[in-house]
Amino acid sequence: MAKARRVGAILPSMQTHGSMLSPCSSFRLRELASMYFTMVAVFLVILVVAMQGLAPSNTHFPYKVSLDPQGLLELSWNVSYPEQAVYFQILIKKFRFGLLFGMSDRGEFENADLAVLWTDGHSSYFGDAWSDAQGQLHMDSQQDYQLLGAQKAPEGLYLLFRRAFSTCDPKDYLIEDGTVHLIYGILENPVHSLHAINISTMYRGLQRVQLLKPDITIPVLPRDVKIMEITTPSIVIPSQETTYWCYIRELPDNFTKHHIIMYEPVITAGNEALVHHMEIFQCTTESVNIPHYNGQCDSKMKPEQLNYCRRVLAAWAMGAQAFYYPEEAGVAFGGPGSSRHLRLEIHYHNPLIFRGRRDSSGIRLYYTDKLRSHDAGIMELGLVYSPLMAVPPGETAFILTGYCTDKCTQKALPEGGIRIFASQLHTHLAGRKVVTVLSREGRELQVVNADGHYSPHFQEIRMLKELVAVFPGDELITSCTYNTENRSNATVGGFGIMEEMCVNYVHYYPQTQLELCKSTTDPGYVQRYFNTVNRFNDEEVCMCPQVSVPQQFSSVPWNTFNKQILKSVYNFAPISMHCNKSSAVRFPGQWEKQPLPSITKTLREPKPHCPPTPEPRPAVPVPINLGHFRRG
Repeated sequence: MAKARRVGAILPSMQTHGSMLSPCSSFRLRELASMYFTMVAVFLVILVVAMQGLAPSNTHFPYKVSLDPQGLLELSWNVSYPEQAVYFQILIKKFRFGLLFGMSDRGEFENADLAVLWTDGHSSYFGDAWSDAQGQLHMDSQQDYQLLGAQKAPEGLYLLFRRAFSTCDPKDYLIEDGTVHLIYGILENPVHSLHAINISTMYRGLQRVQLLKPDITIPVLPRDVKIMEITTPSIVIPSQETTYWCYIRELPDNFTKHHIIMYEPVITAGNEALVHHMEIFQCTTESVNIPHYNGQCDSKMKPEQLNYCRRVLAAWAMGAQAFYYPEEAGVAFGGPGSSRHLRLEIHYHNPLIFRGRRDSSGIRLYYTDKLRSHDAGIMELGLVYSPLMAVPPGETAFILTGYCTDKCTQKALPEGGIRIFASQLHTHLAGRKVVTVLSREGRELQVVNADGHYSPHFQEIRMLKELVAVFPGDELITSCTYNTENRSNATVGGFGIMEEMCVNYVHYYPQTQLELCKSTTDPGYVQRYFNTVNRFNDEEVCMCPQVSVPQQFSSVPWNTFNKQILKSVYNFAPISMHCNKSSAVRFPGQWEKQPLPSITKTLREPKPHCPPTPEPRPAVPVPINLGHFRRG
């Protein structure tokens, strides 16, 4: 097997180096600046011409994703943490007259940070731009997308450029940990200037990725590692935009206990842009008879028993690479008390409604019978799936918080604690941000995982940059931010897609009996809230025993007062703790009407690192010599 290696390193040939200008007192400052910028532009043109014809090496860019469903644009990238920069390579398979590529808060083309390549039919240009609230493009006064080259190849045109994580330019996007919404657009006709580009008429879209992959050592696989592929049996992808496909697979008879130590995606060639994410679940117990099934997960023909298959063994989302477990741990499957039935679930995203496309995608498991020191476990943090937790309509950033209290970790964790090495955040459609923080004795110590641009359409297990040690008596606090500005009724907690969740599935070792450590607001205080609403509003909220909590929330008149009171209830009311074993039974103890954890010291908000102030540069594009490049 290959030696252990680190991801995220940039080859020396891709690094940029500053240059020094010799002072010359005989020139005025303006003349000196003009000469400098002219020299830079000439140098870049020479660089681009010199690079054309060189075949780019994929080893420079370990991460890859198709930007568009047709696969016309292929993005590869690498991360340099020493430089605090991302290196991008885009393969344009059918180059027409230009490309827009950039980032925005939620994938909008308004108020976006863009790198633009365009041609007027004779000359080509590259520049750093931004779009205003109306979608009009403007050249950025601070050019932070740094062009490295444009390379011709038989498969298309390669565009290479660099961007710092933080530029401290108010028009630029801050590249952070978590989800990044990438946007793209293809120019079908020549344009005489940047301002002439009309984004509303372009072939365009968005792709979500985790740009800042952790810089961690990839463990060496043992020579006798075993491989198992869990893939669909050459199904036809339905001709609809969204499909969830379920397939049941059985482990061999007498399959003994093994450890999964790595897994990676298996994507049918040509379907890279259609397979959005995949998961393998293990069914809960041998006593449940799980029938064979191969069909859509929401079909009326789907056996009800498939709902028993909930234990996550592997999860992959578009843009993710192979997932390696730490050398000291692995996920156990097989052996006594372990179900032989596995459920593969694939989300197909087919917005162009391709027909007749066959697929045999899935996940390849690497496992061993030489068990590692620890079984890895998965623990649920956050909020209980309960309608007691509700988000009023018309909210842009309403926060709900779930607690794993010191009392629960004191009862359930071993003296030496546990080590969290990966995390998967989860909400439904209204979720916008998720964060889990570790606190000890009332003081926040560190962020376990956070995603400030979270999307429910992009959920993956993410390796943490460092192990997080959690000891008995520690607290894990998970907060979710929701947007309901387009909804007219309250959104309550629950399993439905229009209901909400707030969950962090943390992957850790050694495995303990604690499988769920979550909370919900005490039911009595929610009823007191409804009483308060009745007292101060003309409209009554029925509190009859036969009326459900969701119905009571739906009858609340959602004025500012009622929203603020509900927010206050969630911020001070006692909680009901669910400190549960894998059998869904709580650990012994008193778990009702527990006080909220008291936080006396919070973490400081991280401040963006600003690179040294650059020399003033004119807001002009860089000319690129593409020669007589054949357009698609």
